[in-house]
Amino acid sequence: MAAALSDLRDTARATRFALPLPSAERAETVAAAMAGQLDDYLLPRLERLDAPLLVVVGGSTGAGKSTLVNSLIRTPVSPAGVLRPTTRAPVLVCHPNDMSWFSRANLLPSLTRTSGPSGDARSLQVVSAPALSPGLALLDAPDIDSVVDANRQLAGQLLAAADLWLFVTSAARYADAVPWGLLRTARDRGTAVALVLDRVPGAGAADEIGPHLSQMLRDRELGGVPLFLLPETRLDSQGLLGEAQIAHLSAWLDRLAHDAEARAAVVRQTVGGAIDALTVDVVILAAAAEEQVTAATALGEAVRVAYRAATESVDKGIHDGALLRGEVLARWQELVGTGDIMRALQTRVGRLRDRAVAAITGRPPPGEQLQEALGSGLAVLLKGAATDAAERAGTSWLAHPAGAALLDTAPNLVHPSEDLDERIDRLIRDWQRSVLELVRTEAGDKRVVAKASAYAVNATGLLVMVTVFTTTAFIPTGAEIAVAGGTTIAAQKVLEAIFGDQAVRSLAERARSGLAERVGALFDEEADRFRGALAGSGVDEELSARLRALSVAIHKARPEFDA
Repeated sequence: MAAALSDLRDTARATRFALPLPSAERAETVAAAMAGQLDDYLLPRLERLDAPLLVVVGGSTGAGKSTLVNSLIRTPVSPAGVLRPTTRAPVLVCHPNDMSWFSRANLLPSLTRTSGPSGDARSLQVVSAPALSPGLALLDAPDIDSVVDANRQLAGQLLAAADLWLFVTSAARYADAVPWGLLRTARDRGTAVALVLDRVPGAGAADEIGPHLSQMLRDRELGGVPLFLLPETRLDSQGLLGEAQIAHLSAWLDRLAHDAEARAAVVRQTVGGAIDALTVDVVILAAAAEEQVTAATALGEAVRVAYRAATESVDKGIHDGALLRGEVLARWQELVGTGDIMRALQTRVGRLRDRAVAAITGRPPPGEQLQEALGSGLAVLLKGAATDAAERAGTSWLAHPAGAALLDTAPNLVHPSEDLDERIDRLIRDWQRSVLELVRTEAGDKRVVAKASAYAVNATGLLVMVTVFTTTAFIPTGAEIAVAGGTTIAAQKVLEAIFGDQAVRSLAERARSGLAERVGALFDEEADRFRGALAGSGVDEELSARLRALSVAIHKARPEFDA
């Protein structure tokens, strides 16, 4: 049991619900409370079940908690007064024989032990009280409804570390909502509870309030809770209640302190209830962890869909002949119309002529212009698709609370990366070089290309690039002929004459596949920006399974504790 609970403590303490979902805030509160109670109470108590009983005295502002503690030990060790909040740092009183247990910070190890009053709310003053029976300690906690938030949190922490909750309320405030909320929590967790109704005015009021309070307890399934009524009375010179007023409560506590079996029953009730309550808490955490994974999956899917659409858009743009319009078509018609492409394939004269024209006009040869036009058109297509994908993924994330929060920390995700233009240019240059390499490899034993040397390889590679941007490899449709002015037919005839029909089809398909792979890698890199932000949030896909496995282990160990 202790080993399983230690693992659960470590898991709860390390748990983070990074995505701001509606369940996350509650789950983080539950995880923190779970880890705190395991550290503060369950683990040290399981280490020594026969340790002195810790009775935490809690209640509302001005209920008289400190006065009651002081009165029970007959010494004013916990400050009481009209100023609120009175109890700023908790005070624990125990018999001298029990000082070693409570001074060693076994229970509530996060609180620094002191021997005197302290203004530090994270300290615990441990006071020796010979008047208190050994085997039982009283801890005066801050107000559960304190105006100071830190005091309220500390009160909750102390109550979670109690073997027995001794709630103190007054006749004027016994119906307040806050105490009943904590009593309900105690009931749900199986914690041992006793209730003190303080400052009951006169016998007539006690006869009326007592039955009403008892009925309220029964209505809330707390009918078995011991109830002590303390009449309103004047305090003595030390600010203590008279011994007669607290005799019934004092005797009950003494019997509990002297009865080892009764103490053990209280411990087993509270510890067993706390262990059982962990099952509910684990369900809450596991469900929240699953929601985190579900949200992360949804955000990841939105990115996948956006960039898949971008890939499909580019694929369509490559296949539908759209890139063979405008500047590309003009450059192609210029190249075909002058016969330069045929001369380039057949002789070195074309290369010399192009160099001469370029030297006179200052313009690059027609083939280079066509290659540049193809590259520019492809760059525009890729940039537009990447921009649309980033905007589409960003819009999907903005519609999701977790995605919107991630975009708050990385607003540039909705735009393509800053170096996208450079990467697109590099992609196109690398692809064009790879096409030339394909042609060079395929033409290793082709005499026509061999005779025309590297210049013919470049011209042939240019023809392959042109034919890539058609609906089907070298099977032009009427629409393509109309758009490209016979582009694909001219390219097909020249290439088939050099390589043969099957080689042509293989060459075009390999060039097209190479481009698709490079485009896919580019968009993967763009999508990785979103995926990186999502991965950086720290969503743990295995958390729910680990929590449920620990719950099963604790459940299996439960009979050992009951034995």
